[in-house]
Amino acid sequence: MINLAVVGLGHWGPNLARNIAALPNARLHTLCDVQPKLLEKLARVHTGVKLQQDYEAVLADSEVDGVIIATPVSTHFELASAALKAGKHVLVEKPLADSSEHCRELIALSEKAGLTLMVGHVFLFNAAVRKVKEYLEAGELGEIYYIYSQRLNLGIIRQDVNALWNFAPHDLSILYYWLGMPAERVVARGYSYVQPDIEDAVFMTLDFPGGVGANVHISWLDPHKVRRMTIVGSEKMVVYDDVSLEGRVVLYDKGVARPVQGNAPLGSYESFGEFQLLVRAGDVLVPKLDFAEPLKLQCEHFTHCIETGERPLTDGRHGLQIVEALEAAQSAMDQARANAVPIGGGGT
Repeated sequence: MINLAVVGLGHWGPNLARNIAALPNARLHTLCDVQPKLLEKLARVHTGVKLQQDYEAVLADSEVDGVIIATPVSTHFELASAALKAGKHVLVEKPLADSSEHCRELIALSEKAGLTLMVGHVFLFNAAVRKVKEYLEAGELGEIYYIYSQRLNLGIIRQDVNALWNFAPHDLSILYYWLGMPAERVVARGYSYVQPDIEDAVFMTLDFPGGVGANVHISWLDPHKVRRMTIVGSEKMVVYDDVSLEGRVVLYDKGVARPVQGNAPLGSYESFGEFQLLVRAGDVLVPKLDFAEPLKLQCEHFTHCIETGERPLTDGRHGLQIVEALEAAQSAMDQARANAVPIGGGGT
């Protein structure tokens, strides 16, 4: 039986505690938070669990095998590094840390100690996201042209991070999982309205190897709740909509064909009549999904990796790639206004 401690009982911690408590191969051993009221509230749900305000006491407890960190990102490195140095396995909520340098240090600590380091990129345990991955691996969509994503909501507006660092880890982790590779370049623009210097809306474009483009629009200042990603391929197209009531994954047999007249190669047509773009619209498929709570599957995967020593799907290196993309996008946003091209002669 694996004894686990959940550290941080604010927005997400209670959900983690609930799922850990339900695992057959693990035990919710300790709940830790600096706020006594949060501890008291969860103690009424999870009876018999140790309650701690002192994180060092959690790490000193020899019965605790691993810690799950659900605290603000600014604390991730300090808490995770202390846990690894204390010989504890670590699952830390996204993003892994507030800098790529800190991510690399955590990876080095975990590898040196032979401990599991996993990041809570929970959408990679979503049945709909995995179905799309199946389509991609099977070549169902043909050549991938581009992907666009929208993650919009009204709130929760944070004060410790901007919308990029709060929302984009989800989209980036899904994109990297689907495509099996990190992006090469990024351009981004962010806009602050509610709080100075904390971007509420971000528009980001990523270039992947092979000419695949991806556009990501994220905002916590929007009238709609949207979690939708669309992949456009040469043969088919697929939409993943996490809040859809009609189907979270929809596969469209649609595309554009460029027929070759006779033996003429593409680009050698002598008249417009020889070259026609044919729009193809075929069947629409809504696959059946065997859905389980993604957070439950994530927690199961964490304990499985502790037991077997298997490398997590969302390991430290995956977390590092996401933070590197976030840093690059933040840098691009910081430089965007200075690099913007004026329209109409600069407004003169």
